Amino acid sequence: MLSRLILLSIIIISSGLVGCEKNPEEHRHSSLHFGTLIDITLYDVNTAQANAAFKQLDEDFAYMHLAWSPWETGSIHRTNKLLKTGASFSAGPGILNLIKKSSDIADKTEQLFNPAIGELINLWQIHKHEDPNIRPPEQKHIEQLITSNPQLNDIKINGVKIHTGNPDVSLNFGAFAKGYAIDLEIEMLKSRGIKNAIINTGGDLKAIGSHGDRPWYIAIQHPRLDTWLAKIETQNEESVFTSGDYERYYEYQGKRYHHILDPRTGYPAQGVQSVTVLHTDSGLADAAATALFVAGTDKWLEIAKKLQLKQIMLIDDKGVVHVTPAMRKRLKFNSQIDTTIMLTTAL
Repeated sequence: MLSRLILLSIIIISSGLVGCEKNPEEHRHSSLHFGTLIDITLYDVNTAQANAAFKQLDEDFAYMHLAWSPWETGSIHRTNKLLKTGASFSAGPGILNLIKKSSDIADKTEQLFNPAIGELINLWQIHKHEDPNIRPPEQKHIEQLITSNPQLNDIKINGVKIHTGNPDVSLNFGAFAKGYAIDLEIEMLKSRGIKNAIINTGGDLKAIGSHGDRPWYIAIQHPRLDTWLAKIETQNEESVFTSGDYERYYEYQGKRYHHILDPRTGYPAQGVQSVTVLHTDSGLADAAATALFVAGTDKWLEIAKKLQLKQIMLIDDKGVVHVTPAMRKRLKFNSQIDTTIMLTTAL
């Protein structure tokens, strides 16, 4: 699966750059954080400026990965252990920010984006999807977690102290942290005087400025083919985030189980192959792509309106592309692929 993400990264960075590889004003850097390849491209900067920025980016991403991963011995890991005690304890400012920023999105999505279901995510072990012996959890364990219904609203905040009475609350910001991290690092680049850049985390990205006299070109991965489905020309500062059932999954007894879980059922969400959201806020775009995927074809427009989103593309399980009018104006579809497109009503 990493190879598909690398392929997409190459498409994103290299589309339209033929003949520009030796441009001295363009600098690229890649590193592995958040369990994915992060590609950074800076334009119209000198070498010293680029190297300093890349060093800072690596340090920041490494720190955030350690602090925010539930499987590392950092802040989230500590917080989850203490939440299970039911006692009040001091949470770090980074954790408080993640909880507060995510809570509003969780409420607006009717908890379809729910960072409190870490126990359910652990139960499915999708983070171990390459283990040949992996298998779905027993239904009784899923039902127990659905009954307890852990949510961020179960966490009570008093200043810097937090506690919960629900022992099944376990934080996992996998559907928000990358986007939030990208926004923080884009601001860092701006503070260094960098005005033209892309930070691409395995196909989810934010672009600012332009590539010289043209915009950045962004390719969206086809959920079933090893190629791009559509391209977008960015405008000033925009984020493009996609949630897809092809990103992390395993098969058991002939059935695919992917990583995007429906908090209502406890099982992988059904009916959708991928959702792409275009927005200026990377954290919101990240969380929204997950929530709309879970919402499915019957409910995604309702949730999109609550989030005040305008630019969305959803591909259902039959491969039909559902796209909002604002998004359709921005997309250039791959003419080599037979694509059925349905235009939605305006949001």
